Amino acid sequence: MNQSAPNTKPASFIESRPDGGMSFVGPDAVAIYRATVIESALRFYARTGMQVNRAYTPTAMIRAAREITGRNLKARDYLGAAEAIHAWRTTPANVPPIITKD
Repeated sequence: MNQSAPNTKPASFIESRPDGGMSFVGPDAVAIYRATVIESALRFYARTGMQVNRAYTPTAMIRAAREITGRNLKARDYLGAAEAIHAWRTTPANVPPIITKD
C-alpha cells in the first residue's frame, strides 16, 4: 500500500508565497503554467499580429492548444483556441491544489 503521511505534499501543486512568488511543482502544475502562457500568447497574437517570441509561431501555438485541450481546433482561430485553453485550465479536475506558504 502506498499511504502518505498526513503532512506530505501532493505530487503536483502550486505554491503561493507571501512575497508574491509562485512555484509550479510537478507535471500537472507545469501543464497549468504552460496552458496559461500559451493562452496569453494566443490572445496577444490575435490582438496585435505579433509573436511573443520566435518559438511561438501561430502554427506552434495552435498545435500546443490542440495538445493541451485534446480538441481539433481550426488553424487560424486564435481566440477560439485561447478560449478552449481557458476552459480546460479552469476545469476543477485539471487544477492542482494551491498551497499558501506563510
